[in-house]
Amino acid sequence: MRLGLALGYWGRGPDPGHLALVQEAERLGYDSVWTSEAWGSDAFTPLTWYAAHTSRIRLGTAIVQMAARTPTATAMHALTLDHLSGGRMMLGLGLSGPQVVEGWYGRPFPRSPLTATREYVDVVRQVLRREAPVELAGRFHAHPYRGPDATGIGKPLKPIVHPLRADLPILLGAEGPKNIEQTTRIADGWLPLYWSPMRPDVYRLPRLAGDFMVAPMARAHVCDDVAEGLLPVKAMLGFYIGGMGHAAKNFHADLMARMGYAEEARRIQELFLAGRKEEAVLAVPDAFADEISLIGPRARIAERLELWRKGPVTDLLVTSPDPHTLRVLAELNG
Repeated sequence: MRLGLALGYWGRGPDPGHLALVQEAERLGYDSVWTSEAWGSDAFTPLTWYAAHTSRIRLGTAIVQMAARTPTATAMHALTLDHLSGGRMMLGLGLSGPQVVEGWYGRPFPRSPLTATREYVDVVRQVLRREAPVELAGRFHAHPYRGPDATGIGKPLKPIVHPLRADLPILLGAEGPKNIEQTTRIADGWLPLYWSPMRPDVYRLPRLAGDFMVAPMARAHVCDDVAEGLLPVKAMLGFYIGGMGHAAKNFHADLMARMGYAEEARRIQELFLAGRKEEAVLAVPDAFADEISLIGPRARIAERLELWRKGPVTDLLVTSPDPHTLRVLAELNG
């Protein structure tokens, strides 16, 4: 099981310690570093900055939102950074949800998310292969565009730049069973939002190819007080389950329910949407936060890390601002 460093997206502004953390992760032998985006910082720009200050560590987006860019624009970002980094780029994509797609990007959320995702990946792969001009008679991503307001002179094109790798890895963030199943067919890897090594049956994974990546993110912190160490995990869960979606359509809350915490997920949503955010965080069960993270003394983390290593996880993407924790995990993972 490889280790990666997941930095997420910025809060109020860039973290001045992130570059040093990335360089330390590379020194410790971490395989990859990952950036994200929500409705603030983008994922590609920080990743380019880290690429310029490292030499070996692979570079991934976990995730970039499909609604933010056309598939050809995303492919341009990926192939450009792949060239500049010497072939270290991995492209992680996610559809997000209606609240973000329609509220932030001002675009309709696709009524058939599976089709929209499949078309998006198809176009990106056509760009990277550069075998012919991009053409797709798609429902959501038609190339050329031939809608009712089209000029009719759109021309199929292929990238001027020759991509460094036609097989640049594409990973998908997927939560629902059908989305996960499709991911195993059309992508090179899967980015679970939260993963419990004690409940692998929840995800209904089919048989996976040997090189297929399963790369969940997990908060890690070497500390003596487990309950205190879990507070950032609970804060993240409270935000995602309570605030990252509508009360009637929240993919993160749905996943928590499938993992056995349906009543708790509903309560977290109620509190968060009522403006009682601190109560929503406290309503996150410690047991749930604990099983999707690696928190506690070194010996406890070592014992729990074995559970992650026994399952289908190929890459553990660690979210931790603590160099000591990164070092401990590198030592324990061998």
